[in-house]
Amino acid sequence: MSKPTNLETAAGRRLAYRQTDGRGPGIVFLGGFKSDMEGTKATWLAEWCRAEGRAFLRFDYSGHGASSGAFEDGAIGDWAADAEAAISTLTNGPQVLIGSSMGGWISLLLAKRMPQRVAALVTIAAAPDFTEDGYWASFSDDERRTVMESGKIAVPSDYGAPYIITRRLIEEGRENFVLRDSLHLPFPVRFLQGTEDAAVPLERATTLLSHATGDDMRLVVLKGADHSFSSPDALQLIEDALRNALGAIDAD
Repeated sequence: MSKPTNLETAAGRRLAYRQTDGRGPGIVFLGGFKSDMEGTKATWLAEWCRAEGRAFLRFDYSGHGASSGAFEDGAIGDWAADAEAAISTLTNGPQVLIGSSMGGWISLLLAKRMPQRVAALVTIAAAPDFTEDGYWASFSDDERRTVMESGKIAVPSDYGAPYIITRRLIEEGRENFVLRDSLHLPFPVRFLQGTEDAAVPLERATTLLSHATGDDMRLVVLKGADHSFSSPDALQLIEDALRNALGAIDAD
């Protein structure tokens, strides 16, 4: 596989990305916590967009994949700024954002910060505010004390090595909540969720659906799907959601 191209951001971070030219609105994939642009969904979307003649962008946040920086130094605001820089610099016009897990949170932040650049939104097991409502809420008093006094704690992961959760990740996450105030999404929105997701429970998806406002929002639940949402049935559902959202854009 060829090496990815790099983007130097105004913040001094080097972001690795892969891009395919095509018609608009383009598709932008926003990956999850400690994931990268070579994962199953990202590469499947790249092939789908190529076959459809649709412009597509995928990239690694700083501290992820082939991009610069250390994962432990990053936080939600940094990664949202990376995404904003990539979209602003590398794409033209409104884009369809596909946010997976943490990428779902980041896509919602972008919808608030640059709504004029969002044509539609598809989230996959979106995890808004997970630093607080997931990690911090689950920590014991001793674990919280470790985070605050030592600056970090190792948390077991189903995906290999433990995740290092830092004090900065927790505290900076509180500056980027999307479920604590108004969240208006004035474009087609498709939330996708699996019933067997051990990382993001179904209730999170229904909370997001209830909290957000907009004229065209749908939640589609796939029975048996886990957090990876990468089975053939799950990928088909992503395609269905994309086609549906693009159809809604064309109908306007």
